[in-house]
Amino acid sequence: MAKMNGAEAIIACLEEAGCDTVFSYPGGAVLGIFEALRNSKQIKNVLTRTEQGATHAASGYARVSGKAGVCIATSGPGATNLVTGLATAYMDSLPVIAITGQVASTMIGTDAFQEIDITGITRPIVKHSYLVTDVNELPQVIKEAFYLATTGRPGPVLIDVPKNISDMECTAEIPGTINLPGYKPTFKGHKLKIKNACKVLQEAKKPLIYAGGGVVSAGAEELLHELAHRLDAPVAVTLMGKSAYPFRDGYFIGMLGIHGAPAANLAVTECDVLLAIGARFDDRVTANVAKFAQEATIIHVDVDPAEIGKNVPSDVPIVGDAAAIIRDMLEFLQPAEHEAWRARIESWRPLTSDAYGEITDSLRFRDVIGRLNSLTRGKVVVTTDVGQHQMVAAQFFNSHRRRGFISSGGLGTMGYGLPSAVGAQLAAPDELVVCVTGDGSFQMTMNELATAKAHNLPIKVILSNNSNLGMVRQLQKYYVDNNYFGIDLEGNPNFEKIAEAYDMAYYRLENPQDIDAVLADALANGRLTLVECIIPKEEMVYPMVLSGHGLDDMVVESNNTPARE
Repeated sequence: MAKMNGAEAIIACLEEAGCDTVFSYPGGAVLGIFEALRNSKQIKNVLTRTEQGATHAASGYARVSGKAGVCIATSGPGATNLVTGLATAYMDSLPVIAITGQVASTMIGTDAFQEIDITGITRPIVKHSYLVTDVNELPQVIKEAFYLATTGRPGPVLIDVPKNISDMECTAEIPGTINLPGYKPTFKGHKLKIKNACKVLQEAKKPLIYAGGGVVSAGAEELLHELAHRLDAPVAVTLMGKSAYPFRDGYFIGMLGIHGAPAANLAVTECDVLLAIGARFDDRVTANVAKFAQEATIIHVDVDPAEIGKNVPSDVPIVGDAAAIIRDMLEFLQPAEHEAWRARIESWRPLTSDAYGEITDSLRFRDVIGRLNSLTRGKVVVTTDVGQHQMVAAQFFNSHRRRGFISSGGLGTMGYGLPSAVGAQLAAPDELVVCVTGDGSFQMTMNELATAKAHNLPIKVILSNNSNLGMVRQLQKYYVDNNYFGIDLEGNPNFEKIAEAYDMAYYRLENPQDIDAVLADALANGRLTLVECIIPKEEMVYPMVLSGHGLDDMVVESNNTPARE
């Protein structure tokens, strides 16, 4: 590299890695980095309104673009404000590079102003972290960080840079290749195990494919489509895998889990072979593990060997990249037919709940999302926050776009939807991006509307306003005998005035008959937009699998009616 200081080396390394956008919040410990960033002709700097917003935006950018998202924060509170966003990215296996400033290396350990041990704090929630103590380590560290974040099981990597390191002269070159002796992720699967898995699948009478976020990370959507048709096997997805099967043909049977589609939950209960690809059998999917897929031989494909057998024992474990393994499977599998099995699953599709009691004349959020799905034909990027609105979006919006459904799954982070939409829109500037949120989640990060406004992002925010924390209310209904407490959002602002303050187009939706007209206008106006949907607080999300129950024992109505044949 030409003569430069550490801060300039950081920006040069980001440029070499193909970075075109960073999400940031400046401060004293990163002044040098921002000065170098100011001079970059390749990288766009996006000033978010909080550091947490920067990490969420970086993960939204990563999920839409398929590249690592990058965020920068200063030392102390700037760094600690990244924690929730890093944990969110870690739980959902998202490649995020976080660069934090640190006090001068000579001051570390003195409790200097805005000193915090951010590498220690974040160690459990990052794939790897670095505290740079030699300026000439920077090119190697940044190159390694991108490699670690994007290979194997993706995840966040943190680089902590003391202020004086940024100011020192860096003479090291950017390495051409990375060789980490202790890090050798498995890409290709074991051929014998793949052959064994194919033999089991070929003999199956009731096969089921269970696809997770690993399919999306691997870019294996088309291969999964071919596999489903070759096996004549239905496909159920996780929340992270919502866009793993964007074709949405007759093989797609919906999301499985505690708020999953009845057809998917009943199918996993009855199947004789379950092929899990890029999924980790988390508790929101399995419900009572002892009752999960009891009749099935389980084939588990995952790039992370630590996930194999961690929650559910697998009969045929295969470690490797989802795309590579499906490609190998297709070499061995012959076309199969399972007409009776698929017909049985089709008979379960109508088991979808209305479950809204006497409030059927009121606006239902599921109808709003259903019409959003129809009007866009699923060809839109949807981000969500966390709560009832998230589950409604997961149930009634069918993404037909690769990487088109973005939500916080493993951590369930309220406040994720809007900043991740900012990142998504910057990654796909010519596409329609819709943020589905609730009045509780929205108020956690709605200051990122200023970021969207500053960059002229035409994000559409669809807000479910039921004036309470709806999912907590639903849990209190079933688990604490309807003792509702601490959930009323009595101080909610006038959201129309919030929209006016941020120069947004605003629509208030109260009547079901107005849904199409409002959505059509909102989606087409080319502006940052808020659609406020007035939803009764009594509206619940069904199906729901209660604690201790199996997936086949779903509550599908407010009077606790189970879903049975």
